[in-house]
Amino acid sequence: MKNTALVLGDLQNDFIHADGAYSRAGQGNTAIVALPAKLKPLVQLVRGRGGIVIATLFTLVPGRGGEPIISPHLKTLRPFLGKGDFAPGSWGQQLVDELAPADFTVEKLAYSAFYMSRLEWILRKMEIEQIYVAGIVTNGGVASTVRDAHVREFEITVLEDGCAAFSTETHRAAIEGLRPVAAISSIAEAIENITSA
Repeated sequence: MKNTALVLGDLQNDFIHADGAYSRAGQGNTAIVALPAKLKPLVQLVRGRGGIVIATLFTLVPGRGGEPIISPHLKTLRPFLGKGDFAPGSWGQQLVDELAPADFTVEKLAYSAFYMSRLEWILRKMEIEQIYVAGIVTNGGVASTVRDAHVREFEITVLEDGCAAFSTETHRAAIEGLRPVAAISSIAEAIENITSA
């Protein structure tokens, strides 16, 4: 397990908590909200067996006047995002309490957690070879991060029921699209594999 990491993609208060930015805007999603409880046993097992848990944290950097710097496509998709949402060091940016603390946190500025971040540096320094990936959204941050991990020649397993998107159809299509570059597993199968290793 010392060469294994569990990457939790964007499981943050502003995405998931009832008081977070998405819920305040009426953008909550039951499949996404259910993820922390489903993933908690695996997170505890990985920690207990000597693996590492890495939380990627989507971040909106404050610009002039504290207004967040938001890429145009995201502003079109999520016009409700505003001052203070996903701000560095804020409650909304943090990993949800149910899964905290992570061994490492990585601020994430785009879909892929590898883009302009220290994620690869952490993985290399910790001698990680095997990565389990969970989080949101399957067709966005998860898919982009998994593909970037693949080209960096990590052994990747996507936890199908440990990921979610804003629709079941989108989630399923994204999982099918990842089969050529990653193993697909359930949380229960990952727990069984780690327990029996």
